[in-house]
Amino acid sequence: MRLFLETVFDGARAALSYLWSGWGALASLLLFAAVWELAAQVYGPLVLPGPLATLTQLVVMFEDGIVQPQLIISARRTLYGLSAALLAGSLLGLLAGRSLTAAMLSRPLVTLLLGMPPIAWLVLAMLWFGMGDATPVFTVFIACFPIVFAAAMQGARTLDNQLQKVARAYRLPWRMLLTDLYVPHVTSYMVPAWVTALGTSWKVVVMAELLSTTDGVGAALAVSRAQLDTATSLAWIVAVLALLLGAEYLLLEPLKRRVERWRTVDEQ
Repeated sequence: MRLFLETVFDGARAALSYLWSGWGALASLLLFAAVWELAAQVYGPLVLPGPLATLTQLVVMFEDGIVQPQLIISARRTLYGLSAALLAGSLLGLLAGRSLTAAMLSRPLVTLLLGMPPIAWLVLAMLWFGMGDATPVFTVFIACFPIVFAAAMQGARTLDNQLQKVARAYRLPWRMLLTDLYVPHVTSYMVPAWVTALGTSWKVVVMAELLSTTDGVGAALAVSRAQLDTATSLAWIVAVLALLLGAEYLLLEPLKRRVERWRTVDEQ
């Protein structure tokens, strides 16, 4: 009975902590909206429509069935490129981190990839793959891969050797080593990199679509720019940001809290 009550208490505390973080995020968004409204009052609706006008335009676009197809196209391209970057970057980074030679050899390459502007990769992708899905997918992959790779490599390199020796001395089972030692440590480096890669992927895919495709959010932004329709442009931006925040707080943030429970235990 005591164990059950402790489990319920821990679950309730975790839920309240997560909800509190959500209120903090909501407060920051409201503050941003207030600053946006103030700027709209200063510059006028032609230059900068306010939050209410932008949301009204977004609702109209949803009712007309304009938003959903373009968001799905952009989300699909983002998912393909980001998934490939997360998988390849995590696996290769962990392998490189377990070897000092591999880490030394890969470090300058990662620096070069991180320093390469995504627009440069986009130009090359347009020359290699043409004006189709492959161009934004490749650009997302190559922009996110070094972020994930560097974090995974750093996580593998900084694993405490003393803890490993103690675990081996007590002959802990491999499953306990994996779940209580390796995974919590490595994911504490990788999850923040995944969040960064998520934000980068959406920025890159919209840029790539704006220049290389005829569909997706980026292409829709190009049309609204050509028509000098600022309200529609902002509505597309808000739609993308809402999808990005939803993915972070509904998927990645719960995962981060789950894998970093050991930090709370250590603090206690």
